[in-house]
Amino acid sequence: MKTETKRLLLRELEETDIDRMFLLDSNPEVMKYIGVPVLTEKSQALEVIRKIRKQYDENGTGRLAVIEKETGLLIGWSGLKFLTDEINGYKNVLELGYRYLPESWGKGYAMEAARASLDLGFIDMKADIIYACAHFANEGSNHILTKLGFEKTGEFEEPDGICNWYELKRNNYLP
Repeated sequence: MKTETKRLLLRELEETDIDRMFLLDSNPEVMKYIGVPVLTEKSQALEVIRKIRKQYDENGTGRLAVIEKETGLLIGWSGLKFLTDEINGYKNVLELGYRYLPESWGKGYAMEAARASLDLGFIDMKADIIYACAHFANEGSNHILTKLGFEKTGEFEEPDGICNWYELKRNNYLP
């Protein structure tokens, strides 16, 4: 699984991404609305990468490393996850997700990579619908999802607060 945009390369996460993944998932600002604790050891980042790589094998999809072409650095991840655990009553569906280092925020990277991920889902994987969720207080993520064409269809409670639930149907997606 690999795709590119004008400024980004999206590729499968590799164990060699451990340092940048640790930088991402150990940052309290990045993890503020995620509902899981920040990582405290690099070995935890390796576990995350291995878990995602297992999803590639088992489900044919998973979150992808987002590499900034200009610098060659991993700036976050984006992509589709096949939900095997139930979220908001949904299971065995595709969910769009993303996470970026703060220095990458506000540059349009999340939109750019999300569009590439949605293309993979709707065009390559022939999905009819893709879901997403965002913590109600995460204005940036909620804005991105709305701008991508996702429609808020509900809310659900998480331990850290209320999350908005979104869906985007293939016939409403404008690549």
